[in-house]
Amino acid sequence: MQVFKFGGASVKDAESVRNSAKIISKYKGEALLVVISAMGKTTNLLEKLTREYYNNTGLQFQTLEEAKAFHFQILWDLFPGGENPIFDEIANCFVEIEWILEEDPQDSYDYLFDQIVSMGELISTKIVAAYVAFIGEKVKWIDARDYILTDNTYREAVVDWSKTEEKIRAELPSILDEYIVITQGFLGSTSENFTTTLGREGSDYSAAIFASCLNAENVTIWKDVPGVLNADPKWFEKTELIPELSYTDAIELTYYGATVIHPKTIKPLQNKKIALNVRSFIDPESPGTIIRSTNQTLPVPSFIFKVNQIFISISPRDFSFIVEDNLRDIFNLFHEHRIKINMMHNTAINFTVAVDDTGKNLVDLINDLEQRFKVTHESGLELITIRYYNQETIDRVLVDKEVISELKDRYTCQLLVKKI
Repeated sequence: MQVFKFGGASVKDAESVRNSAKIISKYKGEALLVVISAMGKTTNLLEKLTREYYNNTGLQFQTLEEAKAFHFQILWDLFPGGENPIFDEIANCFVEIEWILEEDPQDSYDYLFDQIVSMGELISTKIVAAYVAFIGEKVKWIDARDYILTDNTYREAVVDWSKTEEKIRAELPSILDEYIVITQGFLGSTSENFTTTLGREGSDYSAAIFASCLNAENVTIWKDVPGVLNADPKWFEKTELIPELSYTDAIELTYYGATVIHPKTIKPLQNKKIALNVRSFIDPESPGTIIRSTNQTLPVPSFIFKVNQIFISISPRDFSFIVEDNLRDIFNLFHEHRIKINMMHNTAINFTVAVDDTGKNLVDLINDLEQRFKVTHESGLELITIRYYNQETIDRVLVDKEVISELKDRYTCQLLVKKI
């Protein structure tokens, strides 16, 4: 039994849907569950719509029409006659968003975010499932919210593994015996049947959840790159494919910000010794990268770049030491405001961190920290992480850069820098 995951780039237009369906159809006759993200940049568009609605800008219906036009253009390209029932199904999905927008916002932003943004995955999977059926394959669309059960931490829901595994194992194996199953990434639901999401880019994690619960042989993530590269092509002209990765190195790379795999994906697969393949939907015959239990270390240094970083320096106002009680209070505030620390260091009287510039919640965090601590911050920085570094790799990334902070251990070097 296999699990495939197709991201937004693999279903960004009609031609991409045809290509993904062609890949799926090659595996007919095998037990296959396919997890699919929202199409193209739909998630960004629905996030924008949610902000407009919550802030009463009056622009939300205009953005909704943009989302509608995008998806219906794909439908007309896939089903030129316009007679397929999928047209009505997708229209009904957009009606559900309209129902929300017709009322003034009463609920929290995070709750509204999950109810609106989740429609991107529901719409994309309905379209892909309809097309796979159209080309003659036996396919069944399922709602991931019926299977992935979570708490009510909206936008970052915590999976109830016991209930999720029980539901998946009870119902899906018999369906997979007969159909290719297509479902959504990113989505879950509470015990009250409210939609939740698993965190930005959480479709990889969804694939890992289904794979773990079904004891899949492997998971394949189909990307627009040849596999896991040692650096993002946006930053490096010459990158190298890493043919094999250990679970440990994969976890480290995702922890430090490598975007090719969602950070939560590896653990459920490692627990069950399920291999993870990263392959190209552009060149589906190429082997890509395999992540599995191995003692093999990375064959080349790997580089991870994170821009829009803010360096925050925190010191007690009374000149006391940064010790356990101070750190406890500091970490509690970071957790409360949902700020992930990308780099940290402490001295006797100072604690420094690098974090993503996330906007309002970061401003709120700094305001709360200032109630007790002396806080300074610097924005517009870049965080460079090198796994299996040497001096040559460090020199390579520091051209025209000034180092603000540097951390090294045996395998990893982190450099917080600004342009000179």
